[in-house]
Amino acid sequence: MTRCAWATKALDITYHDQEWGVPLHDDRQLFEFLILEGMQAGLSWHTILQKRMALRVAFDHFDAQKMSRYGPRKIQQLLGNAAIIRNTRKIAATVNNAKSYLHIQKSFASFDQYIWQFVDGTPIQNRWADHQTVPCRSAISDAMSQDLKQRGFSFVGSTICYAFMQATGMVNDHTTDCFRHAEISVTIQLKQKP
Repeated sequence: MTRCAWATKALDITYHDQEWGVPLHDDRQLFEFLILEGMQAGLSWHTILQKRMALRVAFDHFDAQKMSRYGPRKIQQLLGNAAIIRNTRKIAATVNNAKSYLHIQKSFASFDQYIWQFVDGTPIQNRWADHQTVPCRSAISDAMSQDLKQRGFSFVGSTICYAFMQATGMVNDHTTDCFRHAEISVTIQLKQKP
């Protein structure tokens, strides 16, 4: 079975086979991925996957209402938690981003409606022959990054936004030789039929 070249370790393979590139429309899960992608900055995604469960527990399962109320005591507790990413700027960004996320939910009825507008609600089906040709950003991720920043988010640069788009299925960036490329393409086509 051929997979994308980056999926080599057991944890990466499970994530690749079950989650990466699958269109996601649950607000809480979308928010989780946006936070995790920001946490990844300067690190490997494998590191994030290793710490993902600890991050979920530490951040109240990415409940934005709770996160938006984190104060200095909670932030100090998080900075002392060796099981997570202990970066002061990243942790502060999660609190700030939770507040901005809640504002978007109020303005757009859901975060899902807001974030999927960048691809007109339809996943982009790319056809990359190998992993080296997959871009790390696009005009759409540039626009998403700029808009998120204008709405108060941080750690949402274009590269982070593109990785978020890949993770949540806004783009299908499985390489064409990967078995998941065809599976995801077919699933999307079936959902689009009236």
